[in-house]
Amino acid sequence: MVDTTHRDSWWTDRSSHDSEHTPLLPVPDMEEQDEHRKIFGEELVHLVKSGLPIFGTHLLEYSLITASVVTIGHLSTTALAAVTLGSMTASVSGFSIIQGLSSALDTVLPSAWTSSQPTMVGIWTHRMVVVMGICLVPMFVVWFEAEPLLLWLRQDPEIARLAAIYLRWVSIGLPAYAFNCISRRYFQSQVGLFTVPTRIIMIVAPLNALLNWLLVFGPEPIRLGYIGAPIATAGMNLSFNMVSLLSVGYGVVLNRKNAWHPVCWRSFQNLGILFRLGMAGVGSSLSLIFTELIALAASQISPLALATQSVLLVSTSTAYQGPFALGIASSVRIGNLLGEGLASRAKIAANASIALGLAFATFTCTLFLLLRYKWAYIFNDDPSVVSLVASILPLVGLFQYFDGTAAVTGGILRARGKQVIGAFLNLSAYYIIGLPLGIFLTFYPKVMLGLYGLWIGLTVSLVYCAFFGTWLCVRTDWDEEVCKVRERLAKERRLIGVVLPDELESGEETEGE
Repeated sequence: MVDTTHRDSWWTDRSSHDSEHTPLLPVPDMEEQDEHRKIFGEELVHLVKSGLPIFGTHLLEYSLITASVVTIGHLSTTALAAVTLGSMTASVSGFSIIQGLSSALDTVLPSAWTSSQPTMVGIWTHRMVVVMGICLVPMFVVWFEAEPLLLWLRQDPEIARLAAIYLRWVSIGLPAYAFNCISRRYFQSQVGLFTVPTRIIMIVAPLNALLNWLLVFGPEPIRLGYIGAPIATAGMNLSFNMVSLLSVGYGVVLNRKNAWHPVCWRSFQNLGILFRLGMAGVGSSLSLIFTELIALAASQISPLALATQSVLLVSTSTAYQGPFALGIASSVRIGNLLGEGLASRAKIAANASIALGLAFATFTCTLFLLLRYKWAYIFNDDPSVVSLVASILPLVGLFQYFDGTAAVTGGILRARGKQVIGAFLNLSAYYIIGLPLGIFLTFYPKVMLGLYGLWIGLTVSLVYCAFFGTWLCVRTDWDEEVCKVRERLAKERRLIGVVLPDELESGEETEGE
């Protein structure tokens, strides 16, 4: 016979304590759940506190561009189309590339700050200045030869001429814009210094808006019309250059000494690492270039479509500054946590940033829906433009959810050094799915949805990008990410001949990798 004594005693013991309400599977410890909620709430608060100054910085900086669109848009539809084309070209060939290149610092600076080598923050900043200086040269060439390029792209000659004038004047501020992207990340990587770039840009943005109004609509002696807007923007960028010099002084004289490092021979080493990460970051910022290509396609429909696209583009780009800032804040926060070796907290911070991104998207979507019939009047008084904008804004509101999620997950991927994956997601989303679908829905004779088709294609591409970006972030092995940060810092120490005791045993293996 089978001995059932042990089985029966187990059953008797269990049945004396359990009831029909006792779960069959073990439940997580309630204290552990409470601790997780507490940390999640703390990370939400931290991301909000650090994200708001970054949002203010990017919003005010973007106002340097939007001020021209708002003021010129009230001159005429042709002027609005011209400044749209000029700012679009500037974004494709300059601003988005600079943003992408500087995003390499999101990977290396935050983890360096919380590591045992905080002076690497200064070293990596020097290296990015060198890389950026080399990349500015071809940008200037494109901007000064823009008119033949735009004519080759079959743009209206008058619009192409005005757009080229806009680019020449704005090019004066291009080095200042590049330097600001670098210095901003230098300060934001250090805990407690998120507000420094905001205070700097707060000096410039109001003056830029005032100058735009004076030179475009001001008193007769100083009114210049269309050309006044790019001159005002260029002038403010020159002023911002001076403010940038002040930020250098703050970084060297007043800032924490353990983050800064004098320029030395190491400032010109390992440039290839930043260039590779930066070019992958350019690929990750292809959403900006893609929306500009959408504007180029809109110009082939009609001047009305181009003017409408200008309003929609500026609106969505302004709304994008929120999740983009949150992406930077999450990248910095996660990088700091990885540098400290706190893998589990980094995971919670990543989840909290995605939740905040969805909350912000809900706000912007609601705003667009409530103001859909009045929104276009901010930019233009043409009833046709106002009507077309109002009809497309509901789709633009839905677009906010996927655009915001993609921006936040992109920041998480940058914290992990996965810019290449982000670039692949953007390339496949925008140029394999979104652009062909948008062009088909817009120009195919049996469909011909016009501007609606372009925005449907853009939205579908963002659905794909947001879904897979979130999936990649949720499945991250954060303990492995901590190990990668330690390996990178160990390689830097070996470069200067400093090896910590705990690296002596694993040094050869890491070097071989």
